[in-house]
Amino acid sequence: MGILTTLLVIMLAISVYFFLRITSGKAAGLVNFAHKLTYVKSVGLFTMITGILGQLIGLLEAFKAIERVGDISPAMLAGGLKVSMITTLYGILIYLVSILIWFLLDLLHQKKLNP
Repeated sequence: MGILTTLLVIMLAISVYFFLRITSGKAAGLVNFAHKLTYVKSVGLFTMITGILGQLIGLLEAFKAIERVGDISPAMLAGGLKVSMITTLYGILIYLVSILIWFLLDLLHQKKLNP
């Protein structure tokens, strides 16, 4: 979760940087600025994939523990599966936020270019 939160902070920092460039008018002269805005989505996508990887690592460890113990209750298994999905959910939420921010930044950039 710490890694995902760090990636969230990085994505927000990139977003603020681009927002400041757009509002100050420094983005209008750059040719590839619209392409650079996709960095926000890319960091969000990387966060989502990292969340999925976290879930897979958690499931692998849980199955190793189940293999060692042998017999477990279905309630314990369901609880473990629920906990393992937290990282995936957090990563997907960060990705959705990154897409929303990218959309708003792109819209703002287009309005600045075509007043």
